[in-house]
Amino acid sequence: MTNNLFADIILPLAVRGRFTYRIPDNIEAEIRPGVIVKVQFGGRKLYSGIVCRVHDDQPDFKNVKPVIKVISGTPLINESQLKLWQWISDYYLCSEGEVMKAAMPNEMSLTNFKPRLESFIKLSRRFTEGELNEILDKLKKAPRQQEILLAYIRLTGYSKETEILSVAKSLVLSESHSSAGTLDALIDKGLLATISLPVSRISENDSFGKPIKPLSEAQSEAFKSIKSQFAEKDIVLLHGVTSSGKTEIYIHLIEEQLKLGKQVLYMLPEIALTTQIILRLKRHFGPVTGVYHSRFSDPEKVEIWKRVAENDPLNGYRLILGVRSSLFLPFSDLGLIIVDEEHDGSYKQHDPAPRYHARDSAIILAAIHKAKTILGSASPSVESYNNAVNGKYGLAELKERFGLIKLPSIVLANTREAYRKKLMVSHFTPELLQAMDEALAKEEQIILFQNRRGFSPYIECSECGWIPACIQCAVNLTYHKGIGKLVCHYCGYMTDMPSKCGNCHSTGMVTRGFGTEKIEDEIKIVFPAARITRMDQDTTRNKNSFNKLIRAFEERRIDILIGTQMISKGLDFENLTVVGILNADNLLNYPDFRAHERSFQLMEQVSGRAGRRQKQGKVVIQTSDPANKIIRLVLRHDYVNMFKMQSEERKTFNYPPFCRLVKISIKHKDRVQLNYYSDILGRELREIFGKRVLGPESPVISQVQLWYIKTILIKIEKEKPPARAKQLIIEAIDRLEKEKGASTLKIAIDVDPY
Repeated sequence: MTNNLFADIILPLAVRGRFTYRIPDNIEAEIRPGVIVKVQFGGRKLYSGIVCRVHDDQPDFKNVKPVIKVISGTPLINESQLKLWQWISDYYLCSEGEVMKAAMPNEMSLTNFKPRLESFIKLSRRFTEGELNEILDKLKKAPRQQEILLAYIRLTGYSKETEILSVAKSLVLSESHSSAGTLDALIDKGLLATISLPVSRISENDSFGKPIKPLSEAQSEAFKSIKSQFAEKDIVLLHGVTSSGKTEIYIHLIEEQLKLGKQVLYMLPEIALTTQIILRLKRHFGPVTGVYHSRFSDPEKVEIWKRVAENDPLNGYRLILGVRSSLFLPFSDLGLIIVDEEHDGSYKQHDPAPRYHARDSAIILAAIHKAKTILGSASPSVESYNNAVNGKYGLAELKERFGLIKLPSIVLANTREAYRKKLMVSHFTPELLQAMDEALAKEEQIILFQNRRGFSPYIECSECGWIPACIQCAVNLTYHKGIGKLVCHYCGYMTDMPSKCGNCHSTGMVTRGFGTEKIEDEIKIVFPAARITRMDQDTTRNKNSFNKLIRAFEERRIDILIGTQMISKGLDFENLTVVGILNADNLLNYPDFRAHERSFQLMEQVSGRAGRRQKQGKVVIQTSDPANKIIRLVLRHDYVNMFKMQSEERKTFNYPPFCRLVKISIKHKDRVQLNYYSDILGRELREIFGKRVLGPESPVISQVQLWYIKTILIKIEKEKPPARAKQLIIEAIDRLEKEKGASTLKIAIDVDPY
């Protein structure tokens, strides 16, 4: 008899919808939501997919293919995860298969996970004290073997009353300064035995149990405010100035949830931020604390995945500290989500799909679990603060630094004037050099912020102005002196530094602008005795490079740290007193409606690194436009007036938070074809949405990896439900894709793109 049960399955494909397969009788008992199965898709292709629904609704097509086999009989995805995947798919206009690929570790690693085994040493049997002394006496003629046995006894505290403990083979050899061959001799004599035991791939820090600090009066008021607002609202924005002690409030909230047996997700925008905070959390909460980010290997990710899924009071992870992808972990009982630095652009995934915003998705995840959400920032996003002042979110504030430490004093250094008066030393104003001199004389530390990596953003012929560009992208190549190459930061293309101009053949090639690498070179000339290090993507490619750099700075083995925006967020250094922002104009002049908001946030965040203990810090902002409104607001640490100014501008020109944005990117390798098809789509969308459609137009970077790009921006009224508008957008794109020749287009939809 043919089974009339069917399974709806999510496949890792960029095709919207779920796929229905027949469940054969012989595997019916194994099929349930969350298991991984093997199915055939199309003619011959086999895929692994996730079962999301089992039912008896006969599909409206005849040849329903059967599920071939069950790969994992244990559900690896729970109901809450499936709900989140579906919401992300619906809201961000992508397939659940694309969400699946982003959400899960490698499928083979997940289904074929094998614990890591390590060799341990133990006594082969229980020996009496007399027997043990006799054995040690006999080993006097083999002192290396004797030392190994003594090392084992020291490490385990062995006595006739204690059980026979195992100790790592590597530790015994290290303690006894012996070789594996010498140890094998003791094993051959039947005195010691070797066993293999599973160990974690994740490095653990066992120094925990540190009591939680009592809150200050200001922190206590904010904590009480959050608790009282949670009685009525599910989301509270904690707006606290830099170094006000937001993390300590989070720790108290986490403690409450863990005591209730709940799980907690603590999200941060950058891997770099996890280094210091994970140590603080582990000191308080111990081995229930785990960390999750993209730099882990697949086996490490799977181990974390399984320990979250277990939710075991002893071995499970109940507190996860992670970047945006951590919200996809298999939580079963979340009580609280903390989104720290909630304003940060790193929470937004741009490419590939799903192009989700982790902060907004985390709010949905919390709602699925009936949990609460804290959004924290010294300079919240305009959207979040707008939601707070309008009553959608609760609002708690910390207006003073912990311990009443003063906010850093900010000095504006006019680069235009300094260049005119010939007072600049390389790219450094007299004000910055004086502040650095004074700090180094007191053995204090300095951070220099420049939001461009590499040596120079471009090189140019001094005779004719020719600039080497990428052969695949419409961008100038960046010069990296350390490797002697010109590099494209969009596609990775590299070429040698040219000895002469590619246009007029002049040898007068000169570097223009400056990146972190050039700053490092020049600061070493200005301060030859200082210990100088750089932190950017080029110096932190290895998994542990962040930790090493941060530890070195904490231990005062670095005097001057030069870096991109990764140094601006959340880091807490006791001896850091001076921060230099080398080119504020570069931040302010970016062609984006968020440029001023982000410039304020970045300058406020990087300024907040200075003077976080007993000494007031100093920040020097180098700019050619000291009268700029945003810079004047940073000077006063005036977030509220920045918010008001940005709100007024956006209301006038109809930008978020007063509308929703959907960006459509159309790509083609032929510019003429791109213009033709993008114009068709633009006209059709204008017929639907009228003046709310901007474009199609070429973006700032109009070609990447040989694909020409046009973008269309659609504004959707905030008061209208977005689902209908999104459906109309999908239908318009579907019609375009049916046009003759349109199959060679690449079309990407980005909801809330900026």
